[in-house]
Amino acid sequence: MDYPALERAARRGETADLVRHAASELHEVASGRRVLLAVRHPLGFVCLPVLRDGAEGVCVHVFGPTGRLLTDHQVHSHSWDLISTVLYGRLDNRHMNVEEDTPAPTHRLFEVHSEPSGVDELRPTRRLVRALPGAEQSSARGQTYALPAGEFHTTRVPDGRPTATLVLGRTLPGRADLSLGPLRAPGHRVVRRTCDAAQTARIARAALRRIHEPEAPYV
Repeated sequence: MDYPALERAARRGETADLVRHAASELHEVASGRRVLLAVRHPLGFVCLPVLRDGAEGVCVHVFGPTGRLLTDHQVHSHSWDLISTVLYGRLDNRHMNVEEDTPAPTHRLFEVHSEPSGVDELRPTRRLVRALPGAEQSSARGQTYALPAGEFHTTRVPDGRPTATLVLGRTLPGRADLSLGPLRAPGHRVVRRTCDAAQTARIARAALRRIHEPEAPYV
């Protein structure tokens, strides 16, 4: 399936097709038939980039108890529209209400510049904002959610329970990746660590097993 077909399936709620596609891609990686290296993201998950085609991309994001946050800038917004289907597990997205030109700012906006080398540079801007928690959206296995470009949010996995998502993204021109940080925090860099082929295959195999296993209900 190409990106437009995956996007149509996601918008129509055709979850079974999306899960089959994700499982097929993971099987190719796990078997060694496809060379693909997973990347450990600073926000604590592992990304398997299965498609990069200009402004469009498809990834499998794998969350687990061993994921480690490499930055305290967890509130962020994307430069791209996101549609994500939960393959197994559950995750929560907390939407954040962000106001500029406020007399009582709580955070500074940082621009996130990603380099091909895997370094993310968080650069402070002059823009001060007030950020307050908004609605929380919980998505479980087989459910699809969307986050438009520019919407500030945090994502967490309850209790560190293993979770994976199939993520579709389309970058919009003129947008920047942003995060919120303390008012007086300096800029800093974080490094996305690339897994080797053996590690990537193990991650893919573990995700495949969980996709095919029945899942106990949340209580």
